[in-house]
Order: sequence, then structure tokens, then C-alpha cells
Amino acid sequence: MEILNLSLPATNRFASNYLKQTEEVMPFFHYRFNDLHDDAKRLNELSSRSFPRMEVASHIENFMKKYPTSDAVKQSIHKLKQKDSAVVIGGQQAGILTGPLYSIHKVISVIQLAEQKERQLGIPVVPVFWIAGEDHDFHEVNHVFVPVGQKVDKWSYPEKVHQKKMVSDIRVDRDLCLAWVENIIENFGETEHTNQLLSFVTKQINKSTTFVDFFAHIIMELFKDYGLLIVDSGDAAFRQLQKGFLTEQIIEHDLITHSLIKQQKNIEEKGFPLTIDASDRAANLFYYDQQIGERILLEYNRENDRFVGKNGRISFSKKELVELAEENPERLSNNVVTRPLMQEWIFPTLAFIAGPGEISYWAELKLVFEHFGIKMPPIVPRLNITILERAVETDLMELNLSLADVLQNGSGSGKEQFIESVMDKELTELFSKARDQLMTQYQLIEAKTSELDRGLLPLLKKNEDLLLKELSFMQTKLEDALKLKHEVILNKYNRVDMNLRPDGSPQERIWNIIYYLNRFSLDFIQDIMSINFEFDGRHKVLKP
Repeated sequence: MEILNLSLPATNRFASNYLKQTEEVMPFFHYRFNDLHDDAKRLNELSSRSFPRMEVASHIENFMKKYPTSDAVKQSIHKLKQKDSAVVIGGQQAGILTGPLYSIHKVISVIQLAEQKERQLGIPVVPVFWIAGEDHDFHEVNHVFVPVGQKVDKWSYPEKVHQKKMVSDIRVDRDLCLAWVENIIENFGETEHTNQLLSFVTKQINKSTTFVDFFAHIIMELFKDYGLLIVDSGDAAFRQLQKGFLTEQIIEHDLITHSLIKQQKNIEEKGFPLTIDASDRAANLFYYDQQIGERILLEYNRENDRFVGKNGRISFSKKELVELAEENPERLSNNVVTRPLMQEWIFPTLAFIAGPGEISYWAELKLVFEHFGIKMPPIVPRLNITILERAVETDLMELNLSLADVLQNGSGSGKEQFIESVMDKELTELFSKARDQLMTQYQLIEAKTSELDRGLLPLLKKNEDLLLKELSFMQTKLEDALKLKHEVILNKYNRVDMNLRPDGSPQERIWNIIYYLNRFSLDFIQDIMSINFEFDGRHKVLKP
């Protein structure tokens, strides 16, 4: 497999500045990424702190018993128990069939960076993937996008979930899911690898009870040989490890929010938009209401000194909430502000793998971390990867399109230039003249109609619009006939966009790994993992 490195801007201005590590944004972070001197500083900081290593390792060992494993996984659990070890961590929601490609890119990033840092620093470094199972936005995880003809089609898992349940609690109907997945793979088209892929996916579905299970089974089956460890933030046993930290968050909730808002003002002063929707009433915690099976965001009401749910159903004093954290921590969960903080309390994090949006929101948390006397880890941009199939590469060359330009903007401008070049200019001019003559004649008719009967003017205008519409219709039909003569070339433009810039979005945000496993086999992951990626901020183009 070949790899091509391209320098492309990130999807937001803040992340682009961060990739360049400019003076504008670096004051919002504690460390530079991929800097061995800062890595050493980070290790020194971690050595001064204590972590529940044995408890976390024991939990992960028990949690992962039901998922595919290997000697490498067992070795990672052993490493995690060692006093001098550190982790590279990243996370994502449990998208069905693993969700968009960037989820896979995150996993690859976590594993590859952990391996590199272990070699560079000479300490045990463990790759950990944090599955956001406590998230309740089912509509973000219940679908994949499928190419149908020359369009991107959204295929949602057919079972409905009406409550705001945590994804960890959403069960998979195996028969329904299997039929749905088989339909998706059938749509991709049969290859020599299809039967093997169907067997693989069927096996994972049959072993899965929930959406998180389905996600975790696929991820671990694909990446178990690389020592990946996983945690589910929605797992009740995992929440037991967080009791003391949840209590601290509750006690310090006001100062957490104050620190966040203060940092956001610093960022706004530099002219950057904010990522986190903050309020001075925020408690930065969710409560899981078992009676209605929903996760409810808590706010702090200063007037009566109570934590209340937005729906008005629930209310707690600070003492009651602290007691809940101690006795039933599974009923509480973090939001976007406190999840990174919880992660850093639990794991000795050498680096956090972040997407462009995550880079922006971590910048808003610097003062929150400092309030607790700790620093944010180095935030390492995840690998941005595009898979360039050979047939599409050939299309690019034949169409004389720049790969870098297509990855950023699509092939639209090139396609428009081609259409303009093949259009019959005489035909266009004839219709333009006909349109001008028609409008000129109708101006004369309008003047005469005004003299004879002004009441007929609306009918005249309607008649004119109808003729202009018919003229445009005929012009379009003739232009379509011309395009049909050049259909082969126009289809190449469409194929380039469908593969590299579907619906005007990056490939990694639309397509799913299952398409590529069907195209190139289950060994495709091993082929990717054999590449030694550089975490240099450049875009990685892979040519299978």
C-alpha cells in the first residue's frame, strides 16, 4: 500500500492554527504535540500524581472478557498496572458498524502513537479507546451512508428509540440488524470478499446485546492484535471507579463553570468562535432517570441552591447529589466539560488523540484543569486519512484534476469548465437571442394592451412567463442531449466526488469501513496498520 502526504488545512480555523502550532492558539494549551521535550515534561508531571491503576486495569480486564482478545491485549493490561506506564487515549460514540471512517482513523491513531511513544520514551505506553456509551443521541449513531447511483443515501437502523437512553442501554434486535446489514453489503456489490465479510458481521451481531457491544466486537476483532484496550463510559462498573471524582466535580461545580467561561472569553478575544455551549447555570453533569429511562442534564439554581433537571422532574440539594455519587454513581454521568477531566483523573495520559472539533473544545478547558492543579495532556491531532482507489486515481489523472484541490473542494469547478467547453455556443446564443426578442416583442404588446384593456395585463404577463419557461425547457433538453454524448467523462467527475468528496464532505465523515472491507478484504486493516504514520499534521492518502 502506498502513502502520499499532503498539506491541507483543517476543517476549522482554530484547528488549522493548532496544526501549525501558532502563537495565536498555543497559549490555550499546556504542551506542544509531538515534541519529545514536552513529552518528558508530561511524564514528569504524571509521576507526581497518583492514579487508580490497579482498579482501572482490573475493571478493563473484566469488561473486555466478552470481547475478542489476544496476548497483546493481555500484555497491555499488564502494562497498565506498572507504575511508570502511560496511555495514549482517544474516544468516539458507538456508531453502528463503527460509524464514519474517522472513528477507525481514531483507533489507528491511538494505537500507532502509543507504539511510537513507547519506542521513543522507553516506557510502557498503552493504547486506550474510550467508547462514549453514556451518550444519548441515538440519531447520531444509528445510521450509515450508502452510495446509491450517483447519490449519497442515509440508511438508518430501522428500530426506533424514543427515549433519551444511553447508547450502552440500547439493545440490538439481532434478526432485524442482520437483515439491515445484509441489505447494505448487497448494495455495495458482491466481490470475492463479500461472503467472508458477511460471516464476520453476522458473528459480531450474534455476540452483541447492545449498540456498544456491536461497536466493541467489531473494533476488537479488527484491532485485538495491536493491544488495544477499550472502556465504555456508560458501564455501571466503570462509574464505580469515579465516585470520588464525581463528588469533587459536584462540590466544585460552580468554579468549573467559572473557569470554563473565563477561558472562553480569552479565546473570543483572539477572534475564534467557541465550541462549548456554556451557561453560568451549568452543573456539567447528567442524571439518569430510571423511571423514564432518560438522561437529563442538570443545572444549578442559585436561588434555592439546588441542582435541577431541565424538565423540572428532578431536584437535588448538593448533599443529596454527593450522596448519590457515593451510593449510585451509575445514575450520574459527565458532559463535554467534565468528561475530559474524568478521563485525566483515571488514566495517566501521555497524549489525547483529537479531531478538529475536539482540539477547539479542549482549548476551552485549560483553566478548568488548572483549577484542580493539573495540566491538560498533549493534544495530538488524529490522523486524517483518505483512501484513494486506483480507478479513482486514474480518473483524476485523465481529468487533469489536482488531488489536493478535490479533497478540499470537490471536482465541481473542473466539471463546470468541462461542460462549458463542450457546450454548443451557437445553440446557447440562439436561445439567448430568442429570449431577448420575445421579451422585446412582449414589451410592445404590453404597451398596446395598456391602451386597450389594462385588465388583461396580468394574463399577458402569465402568457410571457409561460413562453419563457417553455423556451428554457427546450434549451435544457438540448443541453442534456449534449451532455449525454459526454456521459462517460461526466461520470468520471461524479465518481471522483462520490469517492473523495461525497455530498461536499470529507470521505471520512460519510463513508463506513464496511465498504472498504468488502472491496479489499478483512486484511485491509492489517495493510493500513503496517504503515508507520507520522503525526505531522499532514493529510494521509492511502492507495490500496
